[in-house]
Amino acid sequence: MPVKIPLSEIGNVINNSVKNLIFEDNSYTDNNNDQFKVKVWKTRPIRLVGGTKQNLLIEVPLKIWAEKGLGTLGVYTYQNTTFETVMYFNMQVNFNNNWTVLTKTSPMGFKWVTKPVLDFGKIQIPITSFVEESLRKQQADFCRTIDEMMLSQLNFQQYAVMAWNQFSQPFNISEDYNTWLKITPVSVNVSSLVFYGNQIEANIGIDAFSETFTGQKPPSNPVVKTIADFNSVQTLPQKFLLQTTANIPFTEATKIAENMFLGKEFDFREGKSKVKIVSVKVYGQEERIMIEATTEGTVEGVSYISGIPVYDEIRRKIVLTDTKYKLKTRNILQKTATLLFQGKIVKMIEDEYGIPTAELEDSSRKSIEETFNKEYYKGLKMQGKVYKLKPSKILLNPSGITAVIDTEAQLKLQVQGM
Repeated sequence: MPVKIPLSEIGNVINNSVKNLIFEDNSYTDNNNDQFKVKVWKTRPIRLVGGTKQNLLIEVPLKIWAEKGLGTLGVYTYQNTTFETVMYFNMQVNFNNNWTVLTKTSPMGFKWVTKPVLDFGKIQIPITSFVEESLRKQQADFCRTIDEMMLSQLNFQQYAVMAWNQFSQPFNISEDYNTWLKITPVSVNVSSLVFYGNQIEANIGIDAFSETFTGQKPPSNPVVKTIADFNSVQTLPQKFLLQTTANIPFTEATKIAENMFLGKEFDFREGKSKVKIVSVKVYGQEERIMIEATTEGTVEGVSYISGIPVYDEIRRKIVLTDTKYKLKTRNILQKTATLLFQGKIVKMIEDEYGIPTAELEDSSRKSIEETFNKEYYKGLKMQGKVYKLKPSKILLNPSGITAVIDTEAQLKLQVQGM
């Protein structure tokens, strides 16, 4: 799952934490009676730009008011001035395995927009040296403030816990089939941060165990309060394959067969021979599906049609291949009619019988995409798309048919508006 964090969002965190009035010295007598006061404000929002070595370049535009006293023997004349400068910082960023962001900010000097000069009429006194000393001290303090603030504000453990618990909630993927998908996260893999001019990107991979339940909603996994450290990896694929299962009980397969064939009549040999299906049953036998059809009329007995279940992508059904036929009857005199009936019923089973999966596929795709495209927490927006969803394997179990469903999809996480 690609994660994109716009630098404007990190800038918002910094700007919201740094007041407009950054620094204030209201004493003339501190700093060895320097007779100097100063106030420092932000003139506009602090700006961040991505560097090339896992670093951020920070630009802080400032307006400074300064007042300096000149005189001797305790008698001073005061004059103030206002000027502007821009501070520059370099921030090294590391995403620790415990979900915290550790930064190390260092000063990169400042640039004068307008230099500070006190105007005493005939005498103009540059006070750049006084101001620069104060700004350098303030810049060093500002580095510590930024690092402390980033450590407290950019702790992603809480978001990881939220996502972990959200993923663990079973969700309905088909109301008609009353089918639930339950995903149990196992571990998390995170690639290295990649810095661009306007955003930071990374990839998160979740190793998960998925289960599908039909009927009652399964219980949720226990809620976790912390999750383990993530694993650092070099690369992760942009798409993922989720394999889950859908179980079709033989009782449901029997209902489908009854709806298709129960009461169906076969009329052949110019109306002289009629056969009617009076009961149908579907069950499994070794690796084959067995359709047991009881008939009355010209051919009275039980027909056993068996086949290997496969998924037909064009018809979007689970159908039978390698069909075999066996008839159990006491009426052995109607040999011609029996052969004609065999050909008709086998062809009908091959052409018509099938367990439809189109509705299940469509409703599952829709439900999964609705689950993917949500804002589960303010500022964390998921975007997802299902590219393929179809059964890949058909397996038999004692109680029914299990379809292994492959879902190829992509998820993205956008951090915005936190």
